[in-house]
Amino acid sequence: MTTLQPGDKAPKFSAKDQDGNEHKLEDYKGKKLVVFFYPKASTPGCTAEACNLRDNYETFQNKGYEILGVSADSPKRQQNFKEKNNLPFPLLADEAKEVINAFKVWGPKKFMGKEYDGIHRTTFVIDENGVISDVISKVKTKEHAGQIL
Repeated sequence: MTTLQPGDKAPKFSAKDQDGNEHKLEDYKGKKLVVFFYPKASTPGCTAEACNLRDNYETFQNKGYEILGVSADSPKRQQNFKEKNNLPFPLLADEAKEVINAFKVWGPKKFMGKEYDGIHRTTFVIDENGVISDVISKVKTKEHAGQIL
């Protein structure tokens, strides 16, 4: 779905998290950043993915990574998802789909024979200079940390 490739500059973005704090790509200059896009907070696959990242969060931190989750859910839904699962990283509430569209992860999907538009579960690993070092489009929700690391 996304046309972004390793070696491309990461799209500049600005969005608010579950608590109303703003996050911009520039905030992470000099750090490695994992940006994972997920379809809907508190659904089984998204919960498995977020909890797998949570369970490996210390390893990410030790290797110099920050993590941001992004979906089109409301701040309230993101906050509930974060609290319920003790997620240690911010979740961006991208209701206007600005970050989602910048990373080109919105588009046609199929589920149980029905076609609809939605977020394609995709993760971007961005280096210290704002360049994409990896794009993971075949996310294994229960083993996602291993795919990234």
